[in-house]
Amino acid sequence: MNGTSVCVIIAARNAADTIATAIASALREPEVAEVVVIDDASSDATEAVARGADDGSGRLTVLRLDVNRGPSFARNVAIRSARAPLISILDADDFFLPGRFGNLVGSADWDLAADNIVFIQGGSAREVLSGDVQHFAAEPSFLDFAQFIAGNISRRGAQRGELGFLKPVMRRAFLERHGLGYDEALRLGEDYALYARAMLSGARFKLIRSCGYGAVVRRDSLSGRHRTEDLRRLADADLSLLAVPGIAAEAKAWLHRHERHVRDKYRLRHFLDLKTAKGAGAALAFGLASPANFLGVARGVAMDKFEPLRRYLAPSRSEGALRKRYLLPGKVLAGNNAGAS
Repeated sequence: MNGTSVCVIIAARNAADTIATAIASALREPEVAEVVVIDDASSDATEAVARGADDGSGRLTVLRLDVNRGPSFARNVAIRSARAPLISILDADDFFLPGRFGNLVGSADWDLAADNIVFIQGGSAREVLSGDVQHFAAEPSFLDFAQFIAGNISRRGAQRGELGFLKPVMRRAFLERHGLGYDEALRLGEDYALYARAMLSGARFKLIRSCGYGAVVRRDSLSGRHRTEDLRRLADADLSLLAVPGIAAEAKAWLHRHERHVRDKYRLRHFLDLKTAKGAGAALAFGLASPANFLGVARGVAMDKFEPLRRYLAPSRSEGALRKRYLLPGKVLAGNNAGAS
């Protein structure tokens, strides 16, 4: 394998409907030397469908876990089993656009390198690949730690666009040198936590605005079904980051803000869980236990009450229509659309 050989890692659970498309998009890329699928104890035909997607090149490995351990554990297993010098994560319901790695891996000035993402709603990967995807000028830049943390604070009423959604190619040597891997306690924000740890370890995070990754937006996606406890653990991960010495004041301020942002989401969800499980008294007692609890719950309840009005006032969109949006804004290259079959 040469220095630009890529191992694509796909952690999958109950992804029989989408896994073949994900695998095919990875095997199509000439830089991909390995595709490692970890079936995380699926109850459907994910493993069989994944094996059936083999193109005969000898690059596909499918492993199965007997107990569900979450995406972080599955990805760490795959990283340990892989041999290629570059690691790329692909979610089981997503896909790569043709030519993705040719745009990403040619230079040596990065430890993590990510490109733009097209989010698709109301359609399939096939519809996107046979249609038009905007070509943006690459405009390479480097993310600093404060920018990255600030870019992970979502806003009510805005389409989600956190930089933690990025799916960078990562140099295995950098991860190994700094003892980095996915935090197996996290089932939400595990990408964000790893990238943040890498940047605190000195990683050069290169960003280009050309689009190479397609993410299918599904109401039943794993990221949309997180537990209340997952929010608490993600907020705790921020506290662990804050304990790292030497963080600049601006970056530390953004980390504190992100921790409060996630913690308030946890407080609201915990308040509602208590109300359902133990009644209004228990929920009220939690809300009044501290000023932070009260403010977090009060803000969350107020925003939830406002949300139906915001949706009513927002322009309506046709149900089931194919819609595309991009994670990063960019300069569109005139007359250049990326369509592939």
